[in-house]
Amino acid sequence: MAVKILIKRTVPEEKARTMIPLFRRMRSMATNQPGYISGETMRNLDSPDEFLVISTWQSSADWDRWLQSEERKSVQSEIDALLGGETTYAVYHYGFSE
Repeated sequence: MAVKILIKRTVPEEKARTMIPLFRRMRSMATNQPGYISGETMRNLDSPDEFLVISTWQSSADWDRWLQSEERKSVQSEIDALLGGETTYAVYHYGFSE
């Protein structure tokens, strides 16, 4: 079952120029992963320091493989170091099944 991953980050304005290339690199790597369907990055108009990344994967197992990959962890550690904290993720599946 397909899943959506929501990643919310607060990026101070003075760090945005450094962060955006990291977002692009992460997306570029993700597109080559098995099970990746799509992704988008949005910036909140009312709070420009807030970014929301939504990616769609064929299954939670595909997402978990990418989440645990050394390739992703390397870029993620750069992001976390720049932001001064860890990134959190929310995984959602479609429908109302239990």
